[in-house]
Amino acid sequence: MNGKKDTNDDSSGVTLVTNYINGKFVPPSTNEYMDVLNPSNSQVIGRVGLSSSTDVDEAVDIAHQAQKMWANNTTIKQRAGLMMKLHALIQQHAHELASLIVLENGKNMTEALADVAKGNETVEYACSLPQLAQGKNLQVSSQVHCQDLRQPLGVVASIVPFNFPCMVPFWTTPIALVLGNAVILKPSEKVPLTMRRIADLFQQAGFPDGVFNMIQGTKDAVNAIIDHPKVSAVTFVGSSPVAKLVANRCRALDKRCTALGGAKNHLVALPDCELDGASSDITVSAFGCSGQRCMAASVLLLVGDQERLLQEIVNKASKIQPGSEPTQMGPVIDTASYTKILSYIEDAEKQGATILLDGRNWKNKMENGNVGGNWIGPTVILHQSPEDKAMKEEVFGPVLSVYKVESWEDAIDIENNNPFGNAASVYTTNGGNADWFTSRFRASMLGVNIGIPVPREPFSFGGLYGTKSKFGDMDITGDGAMEFFTNRIKITSKWPLVKPPASRKRPHDATFSIDGQQQTDSANFAGQM
Repeated sequence: MNGKKDTNDDSSGVTLVTNYINGKFVPPSTNEYMDVLNPSNSQVIGRVGLSSSTDVDEAVDIAHQAQKMWANNTTIKQRAGLMMKLHALIQQHAHELASLIVLENGKNMTEALADVAKGNETVEYACSLPQLAQGKNLQVSSQVHCQDLRQPLGVVASIVPFNFPCMVPFWTTPIALVLGNAVILKPSEKVPLTMRRIADLFQQAGFPDGVFNMIQGTKDAVNAIIDHPKVSAVTFVGSSPVAKLVANRCRALDKRCTALGGAKNHLVALPDCELDGASSDITVSAFGCSGQRCMAASVLLLVGDQERLLQEIVNKASKIQPGSEPTQMGPVIDTASYTKILSYIEDAEKQGATILLDGRNWKNKMENGNVGGNWIGPTVILHQSPEDKAMKEEVFGPVLSVYKVESWEDAIDIENNNPFGNAASVYTTNGGNADWFTSRFRASMLGVNIGIPVPREPFSFGGLYGTKSKFGDMDITGDGAMEFFTNRIKITSKWPLVKPPASRKRPHDATFSIDGQQQTDSANFAGQM
């Protein structure tokens, strides 16, 4: 770690990523930084600040004051108007932002552009909140009316992972802001460059200083954010062990929290599936984004004789090349992830599994070209036992575990008995077959002939309660986020029935004469407000 001044670049020309508080980039009070590495070649591309509770205190106090003005002095329509400006700016700078994602995350350019587009899709949804967040008003009995309305929580925090540097921060931030909250974002220390640039766009769009803030750092910063008494709610996306810790820490403080953990997503292929479409979709699901997404296919269960489908998947995956161009596959994020993925492949071999496609040679291939980095290629493993570690635990890399089952019931038993509850899909050309599986899967996001069944706004994203995929309250993004980031206030009122005197006349009623008789034009607004 090196102590650095708050400048855009250090003496070596490497970008410094500092905190963003009250509309300004400011160094952490610790004056300490850690390296940000390009996963493609392990070169230093930036240094990110390591914040302490002192930095968090400053950011939250600023956000707390700004939120009062933000919620009370602006309407939801005005806040949505600023979000529209941000939407246009993100579109304008999409390629620049995607290039940063390629640099710090390792995605190919197509995936990086999709990361930006998906994030901006939630910005677009947030622009519609004036029409979606309206309360209800109803006369429930004689002279009694009930009304509900949404009030912002105050200062809310969003703690996000490395795998989608733009999309996941935008699952929460735009919705929370338009609803009147102030936001403290804690980006992943592995990929801070993209959101650093987006902070500039927030300012350019005209958001008031202090309503959007970023704190850089690691565990100390996260704990300080959670514990701060002025932070009303926390969202988290990451691994299951950490999600559980975050949820429990928030619960002990009676603080609203949604914490999304890991996944072990199962795809079931029936003999009647459409061969070419299924094999292509399964390949993309398993190996897109280098398998580093919580919706990636992890286990493929083949019902009956499916040799042709399996061979097609292996053939298509074997044609994927390393790199950052469209159709290529990037590296995994860091050495720790690379080592973990290798351990699952090696363990499967020891348990007697067959490696149908081995991606371990990618690292040597890239190192021979003097590239370096955390390269591991698509790997397909045919297991002999459903008890193998790679069949049961989250690998979070480009590894597809395949297991053959005799019946639909066997497939459902394997899927239902895994401790996660994130996503599951079935491949079939028969609607009745699809209904049978979707009514029995133990997961909250289901697909039919779709290997990445991500709900899109207004639908919300979130794993199944009571599993390792979801801890805390509610869902993230979409209408779930609208509910999460507001309190519903209910007002019941009764007013006495007042009968005006017969002689009483509205002072601004216009009058005119017809056949000598005075008439009143009650629809005339002249002189009235």
